[in-house]
Amino acid sequence: MQWKKLTVGPVQENTYIIYNRENEAIIIDPGSEGKRIIQNIESNQLKPLAILLTHAHFDHIGGVDEVRERYDVPLYIHKREADWLGNTKKNGSLYFGQSITAKQASHILTDNDKMLKIGSFSFVILITPGHSPGSVSYYLKGANAVFSGDALFAGSIGRTDLFGGNQKLLLQSIHQKLLLLPEETTVLSGHGPETTIGMEMDSNPFLSGF
Repeated sequence: MQWKKLTVGPVQENTYIIYNRENEAIIIDPGSEGKRIIQNIESNQLKPLAILLTHAHFDHIGGVDEVRERYDVPLYIHKREADWLGNTKKNGSLYFGQSITAKQASHILTDNDKMLKIGSFSFVILITPGHSPGSVSYYLKGANAVFSGDALFAGSIGRTDLFGGNQKLLLQSIHQKLLLLPEETTVLSGHGPETTIGMEMDSNPFLSGF
């Protein structure tokens, strides 16, 4: 199992394309530059199976419709943010003077969902609200990696001043879900460089004293 990171859009959001030996692929958070994402998929002869969203902020959904229309694949999102796709106030784009939306998701996750199997891909679903109410992290045990969206960053945590944000809840999510993963787990965030669970446990200033 391998992945590619494409940093897209004006706020430098990380889109991830995970793929296996059969060139099947899962796309996480196609945030912008849909044509560039499609070009990367096609130049590597990948076959997308689904799009997973860690959350529905505008910088994570801007390329969804373009990619989905090209490949006709299902879109997964948590129930608490299903209506954010079409709501510019909730998804934050209105706050930044934009109007970014995406069509309705075909698959809705809930707090009761623990696993997600798509083809040969098996994700552990970690419900990690705080940055936004429906934030989800996807743990790919076989690749020793977690796609944390905007919950946890290298040396930082997600902002909580946007609609539905809650810092106390975010810190609980990080400590009770993400920091319980093996320390060598690679953390692939929605912005910035990759890190590991162990590195964040040792040095992230936002996590001390909680």
